[in-house]
Amino acid sequence: MQANSALSGRRRGCRRLAGGVAALFLGLVVLAGPAAAAATPALGLFGSHEKRNPTIAPFVKWTGTLERYFGERKLEDAPCRDRAFNKCHLQAWKRFLASIKDLDPMGQIIEVNNFMNRAPYIVDPINYGVSDYWATPRQFLAKDGDCEDYAIAKYLSLRALGYPADAMRIVVLQDENLDLAHAVLAVYIGPRIYILDNQIKQVVPHERIRHYRPIYSINETAWWLHRP
Repeated sequence: MQANSALSGRRRGCRRLAGGVAALFLGLVVLAGPAAAAATPALGLFGSHEKRNPTIAPFVKWTGTLERYFGERKLEDAPCRDRAFNKCHLQAWKRFLASIKDLDPMGQIIEVNNFMNRAPYIVDPINYGVSDYWATPRQFLAKDGDCEDYAIAKYLSLRALGYPADAMRIVVLQDENLDLAHAVLAVYIGPRIYILDNQIKQVVPHERIRHYRPIYSINETAWWLHRP
């Protein structure tokens, strides 16, 4: 990695974009509408210009994940002998969150990052039989996952700890070192933006990572188009 040597970890992007980066970006520009052509003057994630858009409905993988997440709460009484998505996975997650609820915000995001990064990495075609699947925390804890699954599990862990949606974003980006698409979680604490990444062991400020080019970011209230 180009950044500081402390940014060591598992170099695992989600999937190769190759020529698809331009097509994805142009598609998002169209989705954002004409106003997206005027980037905001202030620099945002990874030094990009950002354009906020309030409608997340077109991002069906993300909205579908949230819908499944809230729907899974009714499964908490499922027997623990079930091999996947049972209440024991959820209970273990809740015990972990309870164990860190009294830490300060920095301590909490470090612990959440470490806890989720212990899960083995597995690509979606092997795990779910499809090219791209966004998993809920229950699914991730039962079946492991790839980059966006780590980011989602961290996002919803911090939401469960009381972090507001507006303090976080899942960021879909291009890893220019590996030439792969990747996803991370950005957390805003005061004036700083910290990145929780399954490829980097430490939680680090976004400005220390020089090889990520954000494409879009999203939370429960909006999404952002990113331009250089």
